[in-house]
Amino acid sequence: MSVSEAGRRPSEFSSLESLTVASEGATFVVRLLPAADPATPVVLVLPAMAMKAKFYLPLAKALHAAGLSVATVDLRGQGEAKPALREGPDFGYRELVEDDLPAVAAALRARFPGAPLHLLGHSLGGQIALLFTAAHPGQVAGVVTIGTGTVFWRAFGPRRWAEALWKIQWIGLVAKVRGWWPGGVLIPGAMAGGVMTDWARHSRTSRYRPRGGSHDYDRLLREVRVPVLLISLAEDTLGPKSNVDFLATRVPSQR
Repeated sequence: MSVSEAGRRPSEFSSLESLTVASEGATFVVRLLPAADPATPVVLVLPAMAMKAKFYLPLAKALHAAGLSVATVDLRGQGEAKPALREGPDFGYRELVEDDLPAVAAALRARFPGAPLHLLGHSLGGQIALLFTAAHPGQVAGVVTIGTGTVFWRAFGPRRWAEALWKIQWIGLVAKVRGWWPGGVLIPGAMAGGVMTDWARHSRTSRYRPRGGSHDYDRLLREVRVPVLLISLAEDTLGPKSNVDFLATRVPSQR
């Protein structure tokens, strides 16, 4: 096989079964690893900021080998999602939680009717998973987050208060002025301006109040009843144990 032929060969990730899902102003490719039994629980993996869904293929394969159906999808503006970042209008948490994830969840219910849906989110993906679960009781059977903590500045601990305040607010200011975050401090990859300004607002206030949001997410989080597992990672600068523990206080009724 020539080098050019090898370059055209589909990757393992792009060869997976897929669903095309349309949301308000965006289109997504949901990649699937289905179990033999269509009633098997489905785990939807949601990525971190500026991370592509294909990065999580080893995790998806491990969950599938454990007997689960697994789905992955890129967040709006990332990876296989269209339009690409900066080719479409700006967006924030509201679009991710209230437009995109409901469309993906509906597509998975149609593909796996009767199968319970679990969400597994990494960092930002975990925040989106929790907010969606809070706003749609009965649609999600359980949530697991990895490296997902509040970025509320006081949750970082006194030694990092100043660092957390100036770095995160600097990101929010740059994103607001430029209309997008080009990458650099704390977040190396490019992100939508609205996502980063919502993120910076949460860091200042500890509240989840996305621009244009339709729900009182802080109240709804207190009412979440499904099992929730929050995992912190050693040496995680944005999601240390103190921040994950603080986030846990926002969902006090979960099992």
